[in-house]
Amino acid sequence: MKTSILFFALSIFSLQAMAQETTDKKSKWGKMKSSMPIMMNGIGVSFQNFDALNNRIAGFPQYKGLNNRIWTLTAGSMHVEKNFVSLMSITGGSSLTGNPSERSSALRTIGGGIDLGYDVIPSKMIMLYPLVGIGAETFHAIYYRDVNAVQFDAVANSSTVQNSIRKTKFVNSAFTYRLGMGFSVKSPKDYGSIGIHAGYVSGFHDEKWKSAEYQNLGNAPHDVIKRFSISLIFTGSKMMGM
Repeated sequence: MKTSILFFALSIFSLQAMAQETTDKKSKWGKMKSSMPIMMNGIGVSFQNFDALNNRIAGFPQYKGLNNRIWTLTAGSMHVEKNFVSLMSITGGSSLTGNPSERSSALRTIGGGIDLGYDVIPSKMIMLYPLVGIGAETFHAIYYRDVNAVQFDAVANSSTVQNSIRKTKFVNSAFTYRLGMGFSVKSPKDYGSIGIHAGYVSGFHDEKWKSAEYQNLGNAPHDVIKRFSISLIFTGSKMMGM
């Protein structure tokens, strides 16, 4: 009888210890999960004018001026803890213009940055957060000539003709500062969110345009990278332990 009572008591103690250990693990995992970054993706549009470059290119009738509208894709991560928001993102964009066979132009960009913000709405479902950050961006301005009148045999026979029909590309790069505002609505079960980011990105000063190989060119036009953008942003589950 004493043996049975002792065994019963030990069993209860073991179950309590296991339950406490499971609770501790869940608590630790919950804390760990809450501090993990969230996957972030976005699609949007940005507007960037390069007045100095466009004015210079206007003097060359074989080229067409740039379109200032750029369609963008963004990928990165978001971390939210105690209303503080931090973002790390990479953005690529293209004007989706330019025909290699016709007189046309295209504008493409790649860049990234780190942003910090604060959620000013004390709600579990809605976030509104101003942002400030730094980053870097590179723009490629690409120009195509009209080559429909160029004969195949002429291209095959002459390196001069080959060079004359190649695209012309200029590059502008700069470190940037970033200002923005984000708004998002979370799903009821915290599976992610959908929202909008609006922002302004600008270089600290103007930069001169370089060759496609990033070579300095004499008397090159100078432009400041400064663009306005708006994006539809989606966030998913935690990047670990989804």
